Amino acid sequence: MDWVMICLAAGIGYLLGSINAAVIVSRTFNKSDVRSHGSGNAGATNMLRTFGLKSAIITCIIDLAKGFIACLLAGILLKYFGGRFGYTEGACIGGAFAVIGHNWPVYFGFRGGKGVLTAFAVMLMISPLAALSSLLVFIIVVLISKYVSLGSIIAAATIPCFTALFLFVFGKDIISFTFFVSLFLAVLIIARHHSNIGRLIKGTENKFSIKRKENDDNTAEK
Repeated sequence: MDWVMICLAAGIGYLLGSINAAVIVSRTFNKSDVRSHGSGNAGATNMLRTFGLKSAIITCIIDLAKGFIACLLAGILLKYFGGRFGYTEGACIGGAFAVIGHNWPVYFGFRGGKGVLTAFAVMLMISPLAALSSLLVFIIVVLISKYVSLGSIIAAATIPCFTALFLFVFGKDIISFTFFVSLFLAVLIIARHHSNIGRLIKGTENKFSIKRKENDDNTAEK
């Protein structure tokens, strides 16, 4: 029964994560699929560059919300029906699968974004101090370099480090669901930015701008 609830929590997370805001918003309000523009990824940065600030803000809100809701629902499910598993384990599982759903959404041909915002929401739910610390790293890197992709990559790399640090500071077991999910999200985000890493090395990555660029194939995407 415990593992049935684990699978159900994962399913809830994945299906919620598959609600890809960028695709829905671009099709609904802009009458065009964002994946046909810019970097081809369905995420907030490509929305900003392609369709402007309003569409990007709506995308951000939905991407964050689905991470929060996935953690909350899966956490509650395992708290009351998970047997030896509890709220934290449920939130971790639901959140991890929400990010997987964002990257490979079942509703949209398994072509999604890179999961940065949804992963941030998940980390806020399971390790808020680590999430906020990584956010600070992201802001500093973007302000200095002007590269959103570089900020995302470096911030992702710090997530498991901050998670382990705060687990230790508060006397909790570092070898835990929370740490392993933070490590999984970090690896996934960095792997999904492989093309951005290549462009950063070559010096061809686009720097951050709020100006719309309809046909920018080098956009750093969340």
